[in-house]
Amino acid sequence: MAGRTGNPDGRGEGGMILPRTPSLRLDGRRALVTGASSGIGLGCAGALAEAGAHVTCVARRAGPLDAAVAALRAEGWQAEARTADVADLDALDALFDAPADVVVNAAGLARHGPALDTEPADFDAVMDVNLRAAYFLSQRAARALKAAGRGGSIVHVSSQMGHVGGVDRAVYCASKHALEGMVKAMAIEWGALGIRINTLCPTFIRTPLTEATFADPARRAWIEDRIKLGRAGVVEDIMGAVLYLASDASALVTGTHLTVDGGWTAD
Repeated sequence: MAGRTGNPDGRGEGGMILPRTPSLRLDGRRALVTGASSGIGLGCAGALAEAGAHVTCVARRAGPLDAAVAALRAEGWQAEARTADVADLDALDALFDAPADVVVNAAGLARHGPALDTEPADFDAVMDVNLRAAYFLSQRAARALKAAGRGGSIVHVSSQMGHVGGVDRAVYCASKHALEGMVKAMAIEWGALGIRINTLCPTFIRTPLTEATFADPARRAWIEDRIKLGRAGVVEDIMGAVLYLASDASALVTGTHLTVDGGWTAD
């Protein structure tokens, strides 16, 4: 192994066998990332591709998706594009014509507003993407792995709002709290198959979609005041976390969440 010093068989002074850190590399593995055309999803795709995985990038809009895949390939990484709407169950079936060793679901939808004003159409739209699509994406991914007789890792990009509440975020919080419970139940069912499933829970992350929020000085001050480390997140803050959950470094981790929130939920 590159960078290893000392005896190659792992024996230290006096013949003691030392443990070795499990690899974060994903060479030879196939990964699928939804919401991969920008923001957190693109960051996740980049992290997995850089670690050696062949990444299938999924998003609804072909133009931004093709541009993202071209950028990944320009780095010398393995990536391909599949245009699909994760809320379309037939489209999900087509994504798993072959099993993926790693599935990262970064597709999501938010329609914020006062709970007193929530319209059924907005409620249904958020639940269709954040919960229903996540459920059946997980199901399809696990079925393909089971049929192939091998394990894998499924990671859902959830939110700190899956563990706390927020003003004007009743529907969004409901979808993410439900996602957290879903993942726990699936982990119990699929553990014997070697299929791990977890969530990644970020705080506010600066992406093109969130720049309108950060452009409001009052909202930015509120966010930064709640984050104990004093700053909002950037996509790079997510990349190491998703790679950990995807790789052998987290081989005993399932049915839980990895919170990357700068301390938001600490109190």
